Amino acid sequence: MNARIGVAVMAVLLAVYIVLVGQRAYLLLISGDTVGIAMGVALVVLPLIAVWALARELWFGVRAEHLGTRLEREDALPRDEVSVRPSGRVLRGDGEAVFPTYRADVEAHPDDWAAWYRLGLAYDAAGDRRRAREAIRRAIRLESASRR
Repeated sequence: MNARIGVAVMAVLLAVYIVLVGQRAYLLLISGDTVGIAMGVALVVLPLIAVWALARELWFGVRAEHLGTRLEREDALPRDEVSVRPSGRVLRGDGEAVFPTYRADVEAHPDDWAAWYRLGLAYDAAGDRRRAREAIRRAIRLESASRR
């Protein structure tokens, strides 16, 4: 739930940013000054990149949550006994301890999206967010391919 609130706040802030930058871009574009026009174009392009990045991350979150919900319905989420912080995050040492199990599962079943998703959860629990996102992205790709 906290992640959703954070995403909503970021989306609202990005919308405010786009409106404010859009106003400045318009003023620079109509200024008639070459440098002003170039800056106005840059102010149009940069928010577009920001919107693309936010949309990509939101879509990733929706798809990852969909797979997590599916695994939960199928009772296929990890059930390892791990200690957690008051925030709910797994203690890093416990996350690292369960990691080899999920890595071995992926090595045994490289085309199984559920194995990749669980590996992503293990990476996240071990504190490696970059690899966690890569594994979850792979799970999303594999699951999408299996539906075709």
